[in-house]
Amino acid sequence: MGADELAHVRWIAGGTGAGKSTVTRILAERYELPVYDGDRAEARYAGRCTPERQPYMCALLRTPKEERFAGRAPEEVFRAMPSLHGETFGFVVEELLASPADRPVLVDDFRPLPRELAPLLERPEQAVFLLPEPGFRRRNLAARYADPAAARATYGDVDPAAALAVRVARDELWDAEVRRQARETGLPVVDVDGSRTPDDLAADLAAAFGLSSLSAARAGRPTSSSGGG
Repeated sequence: MGADELAHVRWIAGGTGAGKSTVTRILAERYELPVYDGDRAEARYAGRCTPERQPYMCALLRTPKEERFAGRAPEEVFRAMPSLHGETFGFVVEELLASPADRPVLVDDFRPLPRELAPLLERPEQAVFLLPEPGFRRRNLAARYADPAAARATYGDVDPAAALAVRVARDELWDAEVRRQARETGLPVVDVDGSRTPDDLAADLAAAFGLSSLSAARAGRPTSSSGGG
């Protein structure tokens, strides 16, 4: 497979709590683009995993929520991540290849690693890895799971603070791996600390992704509302 087959895809990956979904939504609304949601995709392809080809994914699916973070060492949780071993990236590529390629598609997914994406890009700017500053991530995730129901849905019936601490430490290991691979492959990393608005980040990504021509095309036809600007 050549990079030209996925030349229409723009990848927004990186670390959890960096605001990937927010920036993706802004771009999707502003340029009227479809989004490939990595979390929803995983729910689709999880049932296709086998112990022989995706052992880490199958082990994760068998593990109760209560045992995925609480009481485990961050290094252990990190090493058990299916995405670290590239187990499900093939499913993502298959689905993207089967989708229309007549306009750009935004991929919102933390799972792809630089070493996986590099061979699929015509130019490095087709992908970006957003990596949150640790304090920024902790604040974002704490707010996300402040609702007990949301915390229970993710961590089960355990102390959410303890589970969150392990998750944050695991994610810092993930970010370090992403940063290392990005350096080796020459792919762009953007550090996110909350000092810039999501709109500012979206504008930078739009320029890097080459979406300005889409903006010019839209200017020639009426829009229903101001939308995302």
